[in-house]
Amino acid sequence: MNKLFKNLQVGILAFSSLVTTITVLLIVIFLFSEGLSFFNKKPIEPGFIIAVHPDNPITFINPTECKRIFDQDITDWKEVTGHAQPITLVTLEDIGNNYSEEQMGAEMEYLDTCYNHFIQGDKGVIAMIPERNFTNKIKANKLKLDKNSIASFVQGKEWFPTAKPIAQFGAFPLLVGTFLVSLGAILLALPLGLACAIFMSEITSVRIRSYMKPVVELLAGIPSVVYGFFGLVIIVPLIQKVFHLDVGETALAGSIILGIMALPTIITISEDALQNVPKSMREAAYALGATKWQTILTVLIPYARSGITTAAILGIGRAIGETMAVLMVTGNAANTTLNILKPVRTIPATIAAELGEAPNGGIHFQSLFALACILFLITMSINLYVNFISRKKA
Repeated sequence: MNKLFKNLQVGILAFSSLVTTITVLLIVIFLFSEGLSFFNKKPIEPGFIIAVHPDNPITFINPTECKRIFDQDITDWKEVTGHAQPITLVTLEDIGNNYSEEQMGAEMEYLDTCYNHFIQGDKGVIAMIPERNFTNKIKANKLKLDKNSIASFVQGKEWFPTAKPIAQFGAFPLLVGTFLVSLGAILLALPLGLACAIFMSEITSVRIRSYMKPVVELLAGIPSVVYGFFGLVIIVPLIQKVFHLDVGETALAGSIILGIMALPTIITISEDALQNVPKSMREAAYALGATKWQTILTVLIPYARSGITTAAILGIGRAIGETMAVLMVTGNAANTTLNILKPVRTIPATIAAELGEAPNGGIHFQSLFALACILFLITMSINLYVNFISRKKA
């Protein structure tokens, strides 16, 4: 009976492990299937094409140039290696404003004729045309557009996923914002966390440590939205006042909040690493005449460096993956800046802010999954490095 009960326990544990493993694998597969499908699509609004006058030598245009043309930042074709000719924008709305319903047809059956008349009347035209209406009646050249690439996605400087007619999917500002906030957080949290761990492990009494440790661990259980609310009410106005800024939602505010959130991880792991230093190491240092601080700085910290490094890396991982608190205090602006007093946007905050508004299965939706893939690879790399450091001998 006892053997049967033990086998049942083993079977339940094995089944639970199998289900968990399969679930995680399915989530990862779904993540990458959605994210990678983004790179098989063009950034143009679905169902439309971009066309120019047949005498226009331009046959290819990149998404950034196209957006600048439709934003009227570029007004002459010579600015994009074409002939000197003013650019005239034509959209479906322009057609509706210039032609009557009778001319366009009750079911838009003459829309191609209207487009062709518009294009033939001006050699500088660039037209956004519904693909179903691009018939042989339209004498125009269809511009080629590249599909989204990993290089353009990672290196792109603009993030405007809803821009028309060409969306801008440049994740570089989001990567910079993520690393800037995370780096600031770890620079703030690591010295404070290590100092607290040293105090708890080597200086204070056992009684005080028994009170401090639960309080520190309790900080890890506070919801991130509470930290975000604290930052929005206290930290943001303080930064705005101290640095005389127009707004206090900056990378610095995000770094401070994330630094506070990373403290429990850094303190707990560092304190455990210091506690695991053999007692003989301390006694040997004292026997050689070293003071307490000399022992801490020259013996304990070097011996526990693997654990301290692990604590720092896990703290970075916590900062990189945080969403709600960062969304509330960083200003949520996709700026490519290294100035900690400027608003920034991080990858997790972007996903949280935009996923609910992105059409399911659309290119915007898939671009957010592509961002999630990048975030997954970053955090996985951090975890692998933590495992490597943990196994490494001090």
